[in-house]
Order: sequence, then C-alpha cells, then structure tokens
Amino acid sequence: MTDYRPAAREDLLDVALVVAPRLLGARLTTLVDGQRVCVRITEVEAYHGLGTGGVSDPGSHARMGQTPRNATMWGEPGHLYVYLSHGIHSCVNVVAGPAGVAGGLLLRGGEVIEGADVAGVRRPAARLPRDLARGPGRLGQALGLRHPIHDGIDAIAGAAPWPPERAGAVARLDLAREPVRDVSRGPRVGVAGVAGTSAFPWRFWITGDPTVSVFRPGRGAVES
Repeated sequence: MTDYRPAAREDLLDVALVVAPRLLGARLTTLVDGQRVCVRITEVEAYHGLGTGGVSDPGSHARMGQTPRNATMWGEPGHLYVYLSHGIHSCVNVVAGPAGVAGGLLLRGGEVIEGADVAGVRRPAARLPRDLARGPGRLGQALGLRHPIHDGIDAIAGAAPWPPERAGAVARLDLAREPVRDVSRGPRVGVAGVAGTSAFPWRFWITGDPTVSVFRPGRGAVES
C-alpha cells in the first residue's frame, strides 16, 4: 500500500516542468458541499508563464504575462488554478514555482479511489470506473471543482486541519513518499502548434495506467 504525506509549499517551489513527475501517484482530495472525493493522479502536463525557465512556452495561458484569468498561476505554490475550457469544462491545475513565477500542472487524468459514488453522480456519462476522471474536464467534474468559484483555493494550508463536513469547498494534496518508478513522457494533448509537439515533451503519466488520456494532437501540431 502506498504511503502518503501532506504536500508542503516547498515541494512545489521548483518550476512546473521539474515538479510535474512528483505529482504522479499523489492524491488530491476535495470536500465540496459536504461530499468528499479523492483522486490518485496518474497524468499531468506542465505549463510555464512568461519568463519562466529557459524556454518560452507558447502553449501556456500565462505566455503573455499576468492577466485576470491566469492570476492564480502567478501566486504561491499549492493553490489550484481552475479555468474553463471551451466554455464548458472546469480544468484543475496545481500551481508550481515561487510566487511571481507562473507555473501550472494540469491534472489530465486520475483514478477515483474514494467517493466513486459521488463522482458517478457528477459524471453520469462515465461507462467504466476508469472514465470517471480520465481527462482534465472529467477530473475537474469528478472532484466537484468549478470555475470561477473554486479558482485559487489552497490545497495545502486550506485543508489543514481537515474541516468537518460543511458547505463550501476545500482541497488537500498528499504526495506519495516513494516516487512512481514507471513514468512515461511525451507531447501535451490537444495543444496547438509547436507547443503540442515533441519539442515540448511536458506531459508525464504512469505507464500503462488505464485512467491516462488517449493522445490526440492539437491543431497544427505537426512534427518537423
């Protein structure tokens, strides 16, 4: 059985590309309006903001600098950047890097290990348990996190101590004490242009895990 410990801000102070593999096998637990769900993270993608790291990231929401939409990415690590994709899906990122250095770790896939009944009500279209949180929109829905009301909630201090069941939302991130050994790496899913090619192998996943997304290239993401 995997042993876990509460995540600390220090665990997330490196840039997103460095932190990304550390989240594989971690748990993100949410308590939303009294309903608790826990997801074991199996797939993540790293995104950097303007001036972060040695390579500009054209696929990032923060590539042009800070805006009202991406402000959470520029804050202290451990908060959740929840954004709306295609006007429908609430997607969840764990913020990485020191305050003022934008970084996001998009949670692309996970296994629901607690609260599957709750996640199933939120995700009635899921045909199999593996599909409850397979893909970033599905994962956000299974956890009950919604844009804009949950953007910026703290997955570290915000859940210490873990509160009794009540209205509202809290989140808690726990890291596996032993890192996942079998990790794959490749291009990000559905990202347009060069940012979605092998020039940016910024997606990490647990090799062979059934909850990992199917890779699909983004528009114009053509290998040279």
